[in-house]
Amino acid sequence: MSQAVVIGNGESRRNINLDAYREKNTLIGCNGIHRDTTIDHLICCDRRMVAEAITNPDIGDTLIYVRDSWYHYFRKILKNKRIQHLPPIPVIGKLKRDQPDHWGSGCYAILLAAHLGFKEITLIGFDLYPIHDRVNNLYKGTQNYARVDAQAVDYSYWLYHTELIFKHYPHIQFTVINHAAWTMPKEWQKNNVKFVAL
Repeated sequence: MSQAVVIGNGESRRNINLDAYREKNTLIGCNGIHRDTTIDHLICCDRRMVAEAITNPDIGDTLIYVRDSWYHYFRKILKNKRIQHLPPIPVIGKLKRDQPDHWGSGCYAILLAAHLGFKEITLIGFDLYPIHDRVNNLYKGTQNYARVDAQAVDYSYWLYHTELIFKHYPHIQFTVINHAAWTMPKEWQKNNVKFVAL
């Protein structure tokens, strides 16, 4: 089985040539990435992003994963099997952060790679941290995204959900690629997670 490359939309991936990963890997991405490149699996946890993605004539055979509550609606519109359910989360607890509706696209993208059975998963563009307290996203200021000057989103859920995935799949090797100055959170520092600087 090929490796999976999971692509977040953090600004650290601005100058990364994604085509270099395409030949030997399965590409899984989030939301607006469909505007720039063709991927195999697209996670859209925002209903507006699903509506945008399905109207992209260049999206090809990309499978689009949506929340359960929207599945039948978008499946009916497309009249084909490109619309898929998001994978089940590893743990459902009583806290708000443990509910499926509070998982975001990036974490679901990593979870999908694990759910599909990949043994080696590379993460690109998972920056977590804001830039000067402002949103860190390549698509900020564009349709369906926050303004350029918008306050950064609290990344604590992303941190927690990603850690859950790393712990739940100890047999999978995860590689996080980012700039050398980026700091791997202590919660992610596990035996099956390594950091590689760009």
